[in-house]
Amino acid sequence: MNIVLKIVNFYVEGFRNMTIGRTLWAIILIKLVVIFLILKVFFFPNYIKDHASEGSEAEFVHQQIVSHSNQQYHEQH
Repeated sequence: MNIVLKIVNFYVEGFRNMTIGRTLWAIILIKLVVIFLILKVFFFPNYIKDHASEGSEAEFVHQQIVSHSNQQYHEQH
């Protein structure tokens, strides 16, 4: 347990003594929020929800994977 506390303390002290690093981490976190929250909502619709009935999502995914796999196999042979 002592090693875990040393590792945590190392990172806490490192972040506490940062000057420009805090600004860079803030920019990184803002970019991640934009990428994962805002862009996902507007540019990546829930395809499975729109094309599969409720309760049969797993079957829909299975059919899509199998049919895509079969198409690739037949295109190669």
